[in-house]
Amino acid sequence: MNKIKPEQLLELEQPFIKVPNEQLKKTLRNQTKYLEKEISNINDKIEDCVKKAKADRITSSQAMAIIDELLVRLRKLGRKLDDIKKEEQLYTTRTKIRLEHLKNTSQVAPTDKEAFNRWSKLRLDRVLVDYMLRKGFNDTARKMAEDSEISEMVDVELFAQSARIEEALKQHSCSECIQWCSDNRNSLKKLKSTLEFNLRLQEYIELVRLGKKTEAIQYVQKYLSSWSESHLRQLEQAMALLAFPKDTLCEPYKSLYDSRRWKKLIDQFKADNFALCCLTSQPLLSITLQAGLSALKTPQCQQHEDKNLNCPVCDTSTLGALAENLPLSHHVNSSIVCRLSGKKIDENNPPMLLPNGRVYSLQALEEMASKNNGYITCPRTGDTFELVETRKLYIS
Repeated sequence: MNKIKPEQLLELEQPFIKVPNEQLKKTLRNQTKYLEKEISNINDKIEDCVKKAKADRITSSQAMAIIDELLVRLRKLGRKLDDIKKEEQLYTTRTKIRLEHLKNTSQVAPTDKEAFNRWSKLRLDRVLVDYMLRKGFNDTARKMAEDSEISEMVDVELFAQSARIEEALKQHSCSECIQWCSDNRNSLKKLKSTLEFNLRLQEYIELVRLGKKTEAIQYVQKYLSSWSESHLRQLEQAMALLAFPKDTLCEPYKSLYDSRRWKKLIDQFKADNFALCCLTSQPLLSITLQAGLSALKTPQCQQHEDKNLNCPVCDTSTLGALAENLPLSHHVNSSIVCRLSGKKIDENNPPMLLPNGRVYSLQALEEMASKNNGYITCPRTGDTFELVETRKLYIS
């Protein structure tokens, strides 16, 4: 009987709720920072104007120009607040829809097959969209989300932003990722991330690679000197890099020039981004598949003599390859399955012993005998017997 266990499902679904919640918190932080800065600048401008007016150091036309400038800034601030409000509503609505979905999930009755199938289909669509987003198939993922009407249950915008930054890093540009680090500096600090330092270091290395040594030294003084306490050894190596050509074979300078550092930066950005957004490091599809395959995996799986026809773990050409390194499941009670039909052996389908010592289910042998004039052929040994020669076994 199909049954959803909410407490187990929530173990897998934590990012489902946390992602829009974290994005909402980030929006609120940025909003507060922006408002404080703009209002402070406007107040300073007004106070300066008032002081000049009291001291008769400003003409009426100059005052009107300042007022016009303030009105422009206030209108711009109003438009910005409207955009922020829309963004807040987006994440608030998204959170409500996801919470309602999880609430409805807990109310799906085990006997309601139709409701369970609807839930399964929706979850499968979500898992597939998540997988495609992580693999870079953003357009396909967006189209599938729209067609399945689950746009509020997936995070297309988040992965689209991530894809733009990753693409920039592939093109050997750090600017976009550095801006992302600036926007998330406090959160990255809590994670003890070294991403921003590594990005700055890479920009310095590229200046040295191009032979712009004076600019490289100025870059270190401006952007890297503040990291001297925590990354002194790396900075010493970076400064020594000035004395080595880009084709050097001397370590660690050869590794600093290595273009594979860009791949490491992409991997570090993805890891930090997932951590900030409370996303799992692996796609939900992989996690779900691994959990399911591990639950099915037994010591008999993939054994030539014992493999089951309907067992996905036993099929080494498909899912069996994924299950190869997964742990075995823990079963308190065993189930015996007929390797001829793939059906469960129980009191309604008892085990039957052939003269050669092989055991199959009664239903499978009866079906075979009905097609072969009362004779059965053992699929493993090729021996042929009459059905009446079999003996019923009793399992204690």
